[in-house]
Amino acid sequence: MSYTTYFENAQLASRNFNLSEDAINLLLTDLAAETLSQTHYLLRENQKDLDNMDPANPNYDRLQLTVSRIRDIVNHIIDVSRLENPLGHILSEKTMPNGLHISKVSVPLGVVGVIYEARPNVTFDVFVLCFKTGNVCVLKGGSDAAYSNQAIIGIIHKVLSRHNVNVNVATLLPKERDAAEALMQAVGYVDVIIPRGSQGLINSVRKNSKVPVIETGAGIVHVYFDQSGDLQMATNIVFNSKTRRVSVCNALDCLIIHAARLKDLPELTVPLAKAGVEIFADEQSYDQLQVHYPSNLLHKAGPEHFGIEFLSMKMAIKTIDSFEDALEHIASHSSKHSEAIIAEDAAVTEEFLNRVDAAAVYVNAATSFTDGAQFGLGAEIGISTQKLHARGPMGLQELTSYKWLIKGNGQTRS
Repeated sequence: MSYTTYFENAQLASRNFNLSEDAINLLLTDLAAETLSQTHYLLRENQKDLDNMDPANPNYDRLQLTVSRIRDIVNHIIDVSRLENPLGHILSEKTMPNGLHISKVSVPLGVVGVIYEARPNVTFDVFVLCFKTGNVCVLKGGSDAAYSNQAIIGIIHKVLSRHNVNVNVATLLPKERDAAEALMQAVGYVDVIIPRGSQGLINSVRKNSKVPVIETGAGIVHVYFDQSGDLQMATNIVFNSKTRRVSVCNALDCLIIHAARLKDLPELTVPLAKAGVEIFADEQSYDQLQVHYPSNLLHKAGPEHFGIEFLSMKMAIKTIDSFEDALEHIASHSSKHSEAIIAEDAAVTEEFLNRVDAAAVYVNAATSFTDGAQFGLGAEIGISTQKLHARGPMGLQELTSYKWLIKGNGQTRS
């Protein structure tokens, strides 16, 4: 099948997508049950992909499905099915002096293309969110997850067929690289493309796509430990932000510490040392840790260790002398994904919230919460770091646009 045929079929499915909310929710509930029943099959197919990847590769964790992760996927599907559908909402309306009644109503984006790497859960998330909002999805997964994605799309198509729904509402393109190139050129068929993956992938899509792009950026994440911060809270937040799951975009990359709190650094990093986190420390923090942190895990930082997304058990530490210095370091090195402060000074935290330019800004909480499900969105199609259309975790609402409906009674314009 030619790539154009895939896109034509998706466009046709989009034009004919006319299911009731009850029918959509019933199908999603069925998909959750079918997915759970196919757990062993999904794990077997996923293992084929894992066997082709070095476990030391940071993408290995992203690629891996487990019983627990499949259960989480199932729960996300159920959560989305229970959320209110944002389509058809009247966002505003008014009657003009000439009698025209004008309303602004939410509608689907249309055909949504998603290019992503070794994360098979994205296949489920994208379909579920798109289907709930009346969108058709065209998926281009990475070759590293080929077996997993084929298994998942097979389950989705099985459920669609069981409900007499056109299977072209969910299309998985072949694993070859030229499929992504074709998708980026599918003007007139695909309404928007959302890339999910490394900074290199995102940059490539932004540079080469002729289809409009909603950019989901890499997560270069900072946590700032202010001089007013609570040490125990900082210890817990830094540990969770760094180690909960190192391969995801909300994982901590750089701890910024006020010089007045350097004496607390050895205690703060005890859990990190036990977990085997490698630290690249600037001169002041290195001197403070040198006799306390395992020597095989402690290194002197160079400029290349700041402004980098590690996606592994590695992090940097930057010492600053003032709150303004912390803001400057974040502004210079952030990818505008997630940034956090640990502080008890209310004036400082409020200033941080107001001045830090990121999609998600935290006070006294771990950055690991930057996630669609954690934000009550059920799941996410990506985390947008741009400012046009959507920002932060993209759920149902972010998969809609709007159109103007104008009702008249014979009015003409002079």
